[in-house]
Amino acid sequence: MDKPRICAAIVNTDLKAVKEVEPLADLFEVRIDMIGDGWQELARQLKKPWIATNRTPDEGGKWQGTEARRIESLLLAIELGAAFVDIELRTKNLENIVPMVKKRAKCILSFHDLEKTPPFEELKGIVQKQLKAGADICKVVTTARAFEDNLAVLRLVSEFRENKIVSFAMGQEGRISRVLSPLAGADFTYASIERGKESAPGQITVKELTEIYGMISP
Repeated sequence: MDKPRICAAIVNTDLKAVKEVEPLADLFEVRIDMIGDGWQELARQLKKPWIATNRTPDEGGKWQGTEARRIESLLLAIELGAAFVDIELRTKNLENIVPMVKKRAKCILSFHDLEKTPPFEELKGIVQKQLKAGADICKVVTTARAFEDNLAVLRLVSEFRENKIVSFAMGQEGRISRVLSPLAGADFTYASIERGKESAPGQITVKELTEIYGMISP
């Protein structure tokens, strides 16, 4: 079995902490909305492939600027070497933005439900929309209210085995899905660089995840 891939989410300009986990991470997520000024400088220092993300509050992010500036920063990230750009499925003018991204980077189309985990058929419909819109990687993130919600997001991964998909549930109840999703076939899972510096609720640290996977796989 391939080693589960870990994406370390960067939420500040603490380069020392980033460098400490770099050997353990397979890729990074540069959270432009959380880092703020200084994200470009930090991105230039990364030695692993990275995802540019600039998330709005209604999708769980902290971006306060205009929509035009938000998209502009994601396109700038490609100039700086981003391997992937994460764009929300609900983004306006998606049909124009996706082709621009795909000229030079891979496109992750993402969906976040900050309240609950929608029914399985609805989740399937979301992935189908992402694929239709040109996603290289489909990302579906829900919020777990009960243990069964973990099963729904994991089922989604096995349902779309032919496609690259990232799917898990946020929150305390969903932590198990973060660990299991790459084992079920997800392209990667997200982890925080340090405790207390999570980019989303329920995130586990890179070191903890590495330790768990070390115990599971030979």
